[in-house]
Amino acid sequence: MRKPIQPDRKPMKNQTSQQPPRSTRRAFLKSAGTTIAGLYFLDQSAAGAAQRSAALPAAGLTRLSEHLAVHRGPINTGIVLDGRKALLIDCGEGSVATALPRLGVSSVEALWFTHHHRDQACGARRFAETSSKVFVSAKERALFADVAAFWTNPKSRWHTTGFRPFHLVLAEPLPVDDVLSDGQTVAWGGAKLTAIATPGHTGGSLSFLVETDGRRIVFCGDAIYDAGQAWELWSLQTGYMKFLDARPQLVASLQRIKDLRPDMLVPSHGPPITEPGRAIDLLIGRLDKACERQMATCYHRPYAEFAGRPNLMPPSPGMKAPDCLKQLSDPTWVLIAEDKSALVIDCGKEKALVAVQALLAKGEIRSVEGLWVTHYHNDHVDAIPAFQKAFPDCPCITDRNVADVITRPLAWRLPSLSPSVCRVDRATKDGESWQWHEFKLTAFHFPGQTLYHAGLFVEGKGLRLLLAGDSFDKGGMADYCVYNRNWLGENVGNDRCLALIQQLRPTHIFHSHRAGAVEFTDEQLGLMRAGIAEREKLFGELVPWDHANYGLDGLWVRCDPYEQKVAPGAETSIDVVITNHSSGKQAAACRAILPRAWDGRGIDPTWPSATGIGAWPEAEIPPKMDGRVRLTFIVPASAPPGRYVVPIDLRYGARALPQFAEAIVEVQ
Repeated sequence: MRKPIQPDRKPMKNQTSQQPPRSTRRAFLKSAGTTIAGLYFLDQSAAGAAQRSAALPAAGLTRLSEHLAVHRGPINTGIVLDGRKALLIDCGEGSVATALPRLGVSSVEALWFTHHHRDQACGARRFAETSSKVFVSAKERALFADVAAFWTNPKSRWHTTGFRPFHLVLAEPLPVDDVLSDGQTVAWGGAKLTAIATPGHTGGSLSFLVETDGRRIVFCGDAIYDAGQAWELWSLQTGYMKFLDARPQLVASLQRIKDLRPDMLVPSHGPPITEPGRAIDLLIGRLDKACERQMATCYHRPYAEFAGRPNLMPPSPGMKAPDCLKQLSDPTWVLIAEDKSALVIDCGKEKALVAVQALLAKGEIRSVEGLWVTHYHNDHVDAIPAFQKAFPDCPCITDRNVADVITRPLAWRLPSLSPSVCRVDRATKDGESWQWHEFKLTAFHFPGQTLYHAGLFVEGKGLRLLLAGDSFDKGGMADYCVYNRNWLGENVGNDRCLALIQQLRPTHIFHSHRAGAVEFTDEQLGLMRAGIAEREKLFGELVPWDHANYGLDGLWVRCDPYEQKVAPGAETSIDVVITNHSSGKQAAACRAILPRAWDGRGIDPTWPSATGIGAWPEAEIPPKMDGRVRLTFIVPASAPPGRYVVPIDLRYGARALPQFAEAIVEVQ
């Protein structure tokens, strides 16, 4: 496959093409100041103003001292000054160029990056093309210089249970001149810069202590946003089974920053922090309190530090499964009617198919009349195509939210996603019931372990069985991986599942990977629901958004389809799907950053990444709902074959979020 190519500024369909000439560095700095108007606010009307948060940091230029300034854009950019030369710390989407002429800067000598996330560096290429040297963390060099290794690796796309890195990788490589390591010190102009390893937000994150003009100022990336807050929390999830497992690493890094005794912190997002010690202590304390509450009712509790603390829900005793329900092969079960008809639940491994065929051969079942799918995870669906080949007339049934994923996996980017394409014959609505032999079956949307999850309630023979997939076990809920989209709030996520359990009163609750069942008491159900409500508040305090879910739901902006194959010369579309977690409507606008290889132009450093050039299709998204913004474009007939990353710029309310999501287009 081809390496990803530099994102293009090519206009969307029906836009006027702009072809600015290649600029010198001086012309770039001069002209860039005319292209930024309208960047920070989508809507200048009264209705648009009503969407803005007074707490958002103001955009603009802040002079910290004679030799140091900060450009306050979508990403805060540090500007270390030496006469007409500058060294930049991060550069965001490149709008820092508007500030440089006002500071008398005519050349950017170097760029130092705190971490590899795309929003930190998507505007860097324009500076690199004018001879600026690029310096990055030694631990993250490949995530700048060799991004194709990530984007073309199937392990980054399918069966994913590790999230370092995840999807916020640059769309195309950025040449790196040198690396920076912990403790490395450089004298530049009138400043002394020291690189400090501060992993947590990413595995190789650096902070930079800048000592100049008698001040000690730390540029700390996304280690902190403001006093007691982080920009988002999902980046702390590095593995699958440990909730925010980089939190201890981040806490250690925050303490290390505090020990530097800086006069000020400048985060990548958020305002300059003038009381670093208090801000850090508040963040560490809030993280501890919120995560302790999370562990209280999560059935997977890997953190020894929380053992023995109050409020930990004791595990429920297990129960045997009734004779009509058998576990064949983890996680596959079979429900057997009196006439030996069988309903199979999930088929993640071919040995489960072999086990079903063995039951038929031994006469323990006489027919396979259905396949129920609990959720999309690969260990539950990988072998469904083989199952459907063996039993071509067996209907596959699941909730419509699950069906949308497993019938078109290329359209999604999710944890533990299988490339297997499954046929779904019946996509159920929430609460849909039908009779199957002596059992009444009711299907539910059951967003427990993941948003894309189904529950099946089985009534008959005096039993009330809830097949809950992977959502509940003896110790509580399966909300240990934030990328599964475990929303907090009333009647969403696990709160919705618990409310259903309270309503249905099941005699047995089944976890797919456990041999038996569990039953929760009213007290336990109440404790879990109360914990969710408390966590909604605690995690809400930790992020600078108006709801906790913006900080925990790393996929609140996604592309549909995520991946598609397109012929040269064809028109195609991408829907940017935005979940409004707010209690009020939100205005959104998007545009795609099309690959430069599609029109053959070279790098044009005057072309900003997230500024006011070109049309931005808009949408107004109702509260607590998904909205869609459709982007339509034509792949040029001359486009070379290859796999291309198409980043998406987003304006959401008052925020500019450069290259916040992406789609994959494979030109055949």
